[in-house]
Amino acid sequence: MIRKSVLGASFALLATSAAIFAGPAFAAPSAKEVLTHYTDLAEAKFQDALTTAKALDAAIDALIAKPSDETLKAARAAWIAARPSYQQTEVYRFGNPIVDEWEGKVNAWPLDEGLIDYVDAGYGTESDGNSLYVANVIANPKIKINGEEVDASKITPEFLANTLHEAGEVEANVATGYHAIEFLLWGQDLNGTGPGAGNRPYTDYDKANCTNGNCDRRADYLKSASTLLVQDLQEMVDAWAPEGEATKNVLSDEKKGLSIILTGMGSLSYGELAGERMKLGVLLHDPEEEHDCFSDNTHNSHLNDAIGIASAYLGDYTRVDGTKLTGPSLSELVAAKDPALDAEMKAKLTKTLDAMQAMAKRAETVEAYDQMIGEGNAEGNATVQAAIDGLIDQTQTIQRVIASLDLGTIELEGSDSLDNPGAVFQ
Repeated sequence: MIRKSVLGASFALLATSAAIFAGPAFAAPSAKEVLTHYTDLAEAKFQDALTTAKALDAAIDALIAKPSDETLKAARAAWIAARPSYQQTEVYRFGNPIVDEWEGKVNAWPLDEGLIDYVDAGYGTESDGNSLYVANVIANPKIKINGEEVDASKITPEFLANTLHEAGEVEANVATGYHAIEFLLWGQDLNGTGPGAGNRPYTDYDKANCTNGNCDRRADYLKSASTLLVQDLQEMVDAWAPEGEATKNVLSDEKKGLSIILTGMGSLSYGELAGERMKLGVLLHDPEEEHDCFSDNTHNSHLNDAIGIASAYLGDYTRVDGTKLTGPSLSELVAAKDPALDAEMKAKLTKTLDAMQAMAKRAETVEAYDQMIGEGNAEGNATVQAAIDGLIDQTQTIQRVIASLDLGTIELEGSDSLDNPGAVFQ
């Protein structure tokens, strides 16, 4: 159950980037009240991620039971609908070891999809760093991991989680989570920086009219991955319950708890989102460097990460059912000490979200994200770079907030893409 927060002023969530900010209407909340509300929102967001994952699981059941263009489209739509609430939880990853250690099961990327299923000839046949690059477990009931033969005759949730995921200690062997499911619903995006996403046919699941072979095993894999996603999200809902491990960790010490919030905001803003997920793609002009690469949904994932960062500061979240949650916020705490700094932080969050919204609008009306980062696309590159610049700029203010609250030195996630771009090309 979500605990209700009743103190403090509320601000409209910055999703529209049109909020007019005012100072706190009441006395500043205590740090404990801010931290309690932070954990309330975490529980709500992970509950919503779980709810939408269950809807995705039901859509996958329908696809497997009766493969058709309609059931495949419905499953894809359910996958896209499941992403926003999850992406808005990512601000809880950095600073919370419980979340960070768990995250690789549900949102790891990029993945060497040849581990899972058939791939186009242009994918290649081997990788120096991954002996399972084209293992294609769906087609092969026996595979070798670290030189030893492994029985893959039954594809189950347990096999994916305990044997195949990160097999051979290779991080690119992503066997579970959103992106494995995404690949199985869309297939490879073979369009480079041209228009179009993956185009897997529904007949890949039609046992009576099977394309590309092994339709039964492909269905087993898809269902197993979906089952795992639901189980893993339930684990995180439990962790953020009032007596859950993650909640207790945040509330155990006020200074530590505030540091956790700002570590999440700063690390996601800078090293992870601005650097690894965005700037790297702009530098390389590589269509593979996009978070939701099979579905062309990357713009929405980046936007919702940015909304999650703003939410952690403002204490606002709009649930999937439309319910708006507000409560004691870090913003109010900062405003009580330094109103100008709070105004600056909110203005920079707004600027970033404006840039993210412009990027998302371009993706919906002009060209997909992988086209935006293509070489020679000055306007598209600039659209993405504006969002990157906003993330970098807001990180500088996050660092000032850390100093204002006397939290000492906090290590934020870095990225070669931002800190040492030359290393990217070595």
